[in-house]
Amino acid sequence: MSEPPKLAGPELRRLKGAAQLIKPMLKVGKAGLTTELLGALDAALNEHELVKVKFEALKEQKRELVPQLVSRSASVLILRVGNVAVLHRPQRPSPTPA
Repeated sequence: MSEPPKLAGPELRRLKGAAQLIKPMLKVGKAGLTTELLGALDAALNEHELVKVKFEALKEQKRELVPQLVSRSASVLILRVGNVAVLHRPQRPSPTPA
């Protein structure tokens, strides 16, 4: 996957504001970063662009796990507060039918 573009200041502020209004869509449990979790994260990013992930377990390891989530999902970390991380990946334009 190609690396997502860096976000400019105004766009980052807009996304941080939007992140305040959404509830966590995914929860990281005792199993950690499983294939199922990564697949669900990919699907959520494809549908919503902005996804809030809550660490219910492995709270001590979240500093190491968040960068792994970002790199494995080709997303950008918008913010990490407490046990919550917000990730963003712009939607790919859908191909126009010929």
